[in-house]
Amino acid sequence: MAFRKEPVFTHGKIAKTAVLLVNLGTPDAPTTKAVRRYLKQFLSDPRVVEIPRAIWWWILHGAILPFRSGKSAQKYASIWSKDGSPLKVHTEKQASLLRGYLGERGHQVQVAYAMRYGNPSLPEVLERLKTDGCERILILPAYPQYSGTTTASIYDAVFEHYAQVRNVPELRFVKHYHDHEAYIQALKESVLAHWEMNGVSEKLVMSFHGVPKRTLKLGDPYHCECQKTARLLAQQLGLSPEQYLVTFQSRFGKAEWLQPYTAPTLQKLAKQGVQRVDVICPGFTSDCLETLEEIGMEAKQDFLTAGGKEFHFITCLNESPTWISAMAALAEENLIGWPTHLSSSEREQAKLQAKASLQQAERLGASQ
Repeated sequence: MAFRKEPVFTHGKIAKTAVLLVNLGTPDAPTTKAVRRYLKQFLSDPRVVEIPRAIWWWILHGAILPFRSGKSAQKYASIWSKDGSPLKVHTEKQASLLRGYLGERGHQVQVAYAMRYGNPSLPEVLERLKTDGCERILILPAYPQYSGTTTASIYDAVFEHYAQVRNVPELRFVKHYHDHEAYIQALKESVLAHWEMNGVSEKLVMSFHGVPKRTLKLGDPYHCECQKTARLLAQQLGLSPEQYLVTFQSRFGKAEWLQPYTAPTLQKLAKQGVQRVDVICPGFTSDCLETLEEIGMEAKQDFLTAGGKEFHFITCLNESPTWISAMAALAEENLIGWPTHLSSSEREQAKLQAKASLQQAERLGASQ
């Protein structure tokens, strides 16, 4: 087997530590060609679709890609910003802010971001970190709830990359943080901020991304972790069981997925006389197609058409200070034992670098 070429080794070079934020991914552009390329990579992952490869190849290339790519491209176009894909824009800002927060807390670490599907790709970013001298890498998935269809796929991609590398760095992975106090607090403050501006809703619907029901029966903990996130958030908000609902969106194909489904539930609530609903998507840490278009547009229309009067979508955590602080806490907890703390002089320098990172992130936000 031929391994990748190693960077030139320099004796005495200080080994660096990196935190790598990994999100799902996005097409490079809201075009049929770009979306087709993205969907092909995404739906070819056996973690995502557990159908025998020979059968699935014909379904994917004969039915899905030719017909779904154009429709999906139209949906992406409806939420695309002048800076590009919202998911990529938010993830980039989060990484920049996280670098600043960790620097202010006295940690000398590099922070980068990558996409499981699309660009910047995981192999590309891992190779860049190696060239930069990073010998310790913490992988931080953007998925609070673990699933074999998401988090485990990141593991696969990382291990596949390093199977071709001679000198493999130390690796750590954050598996999940669905019940982490700082994450729940960030969600709570997001909801309270929305209610302060818009009043309290009759129903809070917590919509998570769906997965096939069979994955639950086969031992995937995703469903249970979603339920725990919802329960903890409801407790923090002081909600009774009658005041909130847990639903699952983005069903694909004819197989049964986790229920109740989001769209039919919203229609049912409207027909029952519920005048207003607020919908939050706790499983998404960055706004994307599934939140901005599927919930903010399609689900809203479903509710209003069925007789509802007022629909509110509570945006994802994105760059909220409590969420970036929560990410920093997660990183700190998982960096324990690695030499990231600075001397007093180094810390002052890091603060200056952190300030520059924060200003850069603020400029990115202002340009949005």
